[in-house]
Amino acid sequence: MKYTKLGNSNLKVSKICMGCMGFGDPTNGMHTWTLPEKESIEIITNGIDNGINFFDTAIGYQNGTSEQYLGKAIRENSSRDDIVVATKFLPRSEEDIKNNVSGQKHIHNMVEKSLSNLGLDYIDLYIYHMWDYNTPLYDILEGLSEIVEEGKVRYIGISNCFAWQLAKANALAEMNGFSKFVSIQGHYNLIFREEEREMIPLCHTDNIATTPYSSLASGRLSRMPGEDSKRMSEDFYAKLKY
Repeated sequence: MKYTKLGNSNLKVSKICMGCMGFGDPTNGMHTWTLPEKESIEIITNGIDNGINFFDTAIGYQNGTSEQYLGKAIRENSSRDDIVVATKFLPRSEEDIKNNVSGQKHIHNMVEKSLSNLGLDYIDLYIYHMWDYNTPLYDILEGLSEIVEEGKVRYIGISNCFAWQLAKANALAEMNGFSKFVSIQGHYNLIFREEEREMIPLCHTDNIATTPYSSLASGRLSRMPGEDSKRMSEDFYAKLKY
């Protein structure tokens, strides 16, 4: 396995990161094709045994059960200090906004829930799952900086945003002494290459790590034409993308 430093962080990660969206209770979430606990932990453990130390999950994956399975696999099969855990959280819900839950409070609530799901004391890379158009950017950056200062998170990242948004966020963070985003998780593969236009040049210039998702286009780049799978037939979200 080859390893590299993750952007401007001090995290040493395997060049292969295991995405965990396929793990989680198939009866508890938006996907029906995910793998239950036993099979999930077997695959995660096999990855650890083969040198993968970088795992990416999200609180939104099967209502947190992906986080639960990943955390259990790490606790039972590895030393915590040897593993880099990335997880993601979603913007405030309509109910949160209605109840006047601030952006800062929302972030504190989300990280506590993810830590509970994982059964771990800290998260190495905490990623905003998508750009939040309903919360002031200052509130988001302040809340993220607070959980970094508290030791619950080591570094922060962003997913699913435009290059100008990432540049704006890191400029605001620098102005106010907040933690800056060290990584971007964007949609990028041989079918969808938009990231090459502006995002990748920005990241190259500022040494921001790129951790692309859907590198195999939800399986479309790993199968011959006409081949089928449970996910291929049931993943409605991937059908929208491709």
